[in-house]
Amino acid sequence: MDANTSHRKDDHLEINLNKDVCSGVSTGLESFTFLHQALPEIDLSEVDLSLSLFGKRLRAPVLISSMTGGSPKAARYNQLLAAAAQELGLAMGIGSQRAALENTELVGTYDVRSYAPDALIFANLGAVQLNLGYGVEECRRAVNMIRADALILHLNPLQEALQPEGDTNFRGLLARIEAVCEELPVPVIVKEVGWGINAALARRLLDAGVSAIDVAGAGGTSWSQVEMYRQSDPWRANLAGSFREWGIPTARCLQEIKSELPQALIFASGGLQNGIDIAKTLALGATLGGMAGPFIRAADAGYTRLRDLVKLTVEEIRICLFACGRRDLNSFDRSVLLPPADQKNSNR
Repeated sequence: MDANTSHRKDDHLEINLNKDVCSGVSTGLESFTFLHQALPEIDLSEVDLSLSLFGKRLRAPVLISSMTGGSPKAARYNQLLAAAAQELGLAMGIGSQRAALENTELVGTYDVRSYAPDALIFANLGAVQLNLGYGVEECRRAVNMIRADALILHLNPLQEALQPEGDTNFRGLLARIEAVCEELPVPVIVKEVGWGINAALARRLLDAGVSAIDVAGAGGTSWSQVEMYRQSDPWRANLAGSFREWGIPTARCLQEIKSELPQALIFASGGLQNGIDIAKTLALGATLGGMAGPFIRAADAGYTRLRDLVKLTVEEIRICLFACGRRDLNSFDRSVLLPPADQKNSNR
């Protein structure tokens, strides 16, 4: 890895923290409202948010989504996020580990296990690297590097297309993903980075052996906007800016996949801002709801701010279940949601 890759990681961090990188697309979650139960017939203290996933017990269905790594500056954020995952019993993903595979001096920037010995941790590599010389061995190294419980392979064709240095050969990747699923000793998760995964692709990925899909839909951080701010060439900046409204809204991804593949293990991220958003995705069929931007901005202000935000997020989810009269996640399903207004009108 050359210094440009590490520098790009710092660029991404600074832009996400200091620039408007919001998608021009809504998540679609605002269309859903909970069916309030004025007499829930339970005590708030009875509400249990815990679940088991990939052999680990989580205290709440919250994923601290993949964000960073690959530069010394990123190490501080990963350490804070990992400490929060450990203290509050959550899952955590890290940013792409390609930098550390190519420069072992950067391995420490991904060291989250030291700070989260019991947390559910996801390693991360770009799927396109499987077309550029990576294989099962590199995936295994990424997992072993942080003693991860699963591996995320992320899909980001639009982002790669907008980077002058981007890797854009996505031909034949499904077969390579299938080979990794067959040989890697931990589950494989496939996620987008903010433009969504449709139901047809979800089916192909699951048939290939992928254990879970993170839809990572549109509505939150737009990586085309991030790339726009990185460009010194005005033509390239204009090109990236053209795609601000690209992508499948998070709610739509989730609804369509769960409609066609009701048994699929799905995580929901992409524009979720709080525990109420996460609760909506859980009711729509997600097993975990993931947030990135809100958590890293809180981490930028220090651990106390981060911990307070994570605790607030979890309590918001708990109160959503309580106010819907549900004791646990197994009983928290689509029945707790009112249909969107346009759907109600169409049924008249």
